[in-house]
Amino acid sequence: MNTRYSALVVGASGIIGNAVVRELQGRPEWKVRALPRTFVEGVETIRADLLDARATQQALASARDTTHVFYAALKGGADLLDEERINGGMLRNLLDGLKAVGAPLQRVVHYQGAKVYGVHLGKTRAPFYEDDPRHLAPNFYYAQEDLLRERSAAGAFDWSILRPDVVVGDIAGNPMNIVMVMGVFAALSRAAGVPLRFPGTHKVYDGVLAQTTDANWMARASAWAALDPAARNEAFNLVNEPFRWERVWRRVAGAFEMEVGPPQPFSLAKQMPLMAGAWEQLVQRHGLQAQPIEKLVGWWFGDFVFNTEFDMVSDMGKIRRAGFTEAVETEATIVGAIERLRAGKQLP
Repeated sequence: MNTRYSALVVGASGIIGNAVVRELQGRPEWKVRALPRTFVEGVETIRADLLDARATQQALASARDTTHVFYAALKGGADLLDEERINGGMLRNLLDGLKAVGAPLQRVVHYQGAKVYGVHLGKTRAPFYEDDPRHLAPNFYYAQEDLLRERSAAGAFDWSILRPDVVVGDIAGNPMNIVMVMGVFAALSRAAGVPLRFPGTHKVYDGVLAQTTDANWMARASAWAALDPAARNEAFNLVNEPFRWERVWRRVAGAFEMEVGPPQPFSLAKQMPLMAGAWEQLVQRHGLQAQPIEKLVGWWFGDFVFNTEFDMVSDMGKIRRAGFTEAVETEATIVGAIERLRAGKQLP
């Protein structure tokens, strides 16, 4: 089959972007480029500072055949307003750059998260529906979505939005990879001869419902969202079945051949950096990829996930009714990601 579509995956070095690159590269109808880079071999890369409009346009000259953008880029800011300014500007510069080089853009697949429902602000009522009302505080997802809607209304291209939560993948060094949080925590616990004890609250451990999204599953959903007419100009939640952390925790313990102990709430961000020396010993003992623990794991993200004391459940009815019906088992995706990180010498 000849190539029919040309994809530009933006944020390709992250959990989502890397999975999308890998998925599309395996489909003969797709030509794939990555911005700024990817861990998948044999993929053309483009380097561009999306904060610089002129530099972005110049860099995109080699991607003038782009038909589809998969936008997973993210950059933090000093506060929510700064974050909105930065990330809204990055997407605008990319779209302007593609327009300037004459790219025949057909659809943008954009990725949001549960933050679109205001979970970072406090307790939010679940389940979350795609048509839930917005909140008042600045939110860069709103700015980006409004930009896509504005350009689409002007006839520039179509869009589709996927809304995952706590993405499970096999990329090390990403600050929001919960699998690395659990994997490094488990490895250090095992080395210390202690059982695996949940570091969040008792209520989160066996009370509230949580959710994750497998990156590879989402990559397949992304290919669907890029082409299916039912996904045109629509936003969809995309999460695995809800669970309680107690169930997942026991599967993680099993993957490391450990016993499970009762929860012991404490701040990962405050305490785990003190284990840097113990991690270095594990790196040397098992011949792991040498990377400082502070670069490897986002402990703050673990604190957020393991201490969110309200149900995190996104309704999945809309995307199923639209035609994407594939399902995966939550625990299996987490253990699978751990095994792939082990194979890549990121975990012992």
